[in-house]
Amino acid sequence: MRWLRRLIGDPLPEDFPGRLAESENAIGSAPVRGGGYLVVTELGLWVPDGAGARRIGWHLISKATWGDGTLAVTEADETGTAGPAVVLRDRAAVRFELPRPGKVPWLVRQRVDGSIRARHRAELASGGVWFVQRKLPGRDGVVLQARPDPGVDPEVVAAIAREAAEKLAPPPA
Repeated sequence: MRWLRRLIGDPLPEDFPGRLAESENAIGSAPVRGGGYLVVTELGLWVPDGAGARRIGWHLISKATWGDGTLAVTEADETGTAGPAVVLRDRAAVRFELPRPGKVPWLVRQRVDGSIRARHRAELASGGVWFVQRKLPGRDGVVLQARPDPGVDPEVVAAIAREAAEKLAPPPA
C-alpha cells in the first residue's frame, strides 16, 4: 500500500513520530522550522512534543492565527467540570514557524471553526466568560465549555455553566 500512498499522495510524513489512531487519517501536514511537523487529522492537530508528537483535539484549541509564516495555537486545559459542562483555562500561545505551510493553516482554521456550534460571551463583575458549545472530534453530540478570563471567580463560572448546560441538555426520551 505504500506505493498507493506515494501515487495519490499521503500528507503523513514518513518520519512522523506520532501514532495515529486506527481510524485516524492525515489530511495535511507541514514541516516546522527547528524540527517536527504539524499534522492535521479529523481528530485534532498533531504538534511536535520533545522528540515525539502529541495530538490536540479540535475542541481544545481556543484560538489559531496565521501570519508572517507562523501559526500561533492557543490550547486549553480542562480544569474542572460543572455538571455536564467543562471549565477550561487557556495556555500561552505556542508559535510554529512553517517554511512550507501548504494548506495546513487553512485546514486548522476550518477544523477549529467547524468544531464550534454556538458561542456566547458573558460579562461578570470580575471579568468575562466565553461559553462555547463544541463538537467533540470522533464522537456524537456537543459539550458546553466555559472559558473564564483570568481573575474571574471559578465558583461563579461553575454555577453559571452548570445551569446553562442543564438548560441546553436535550429532553429525556
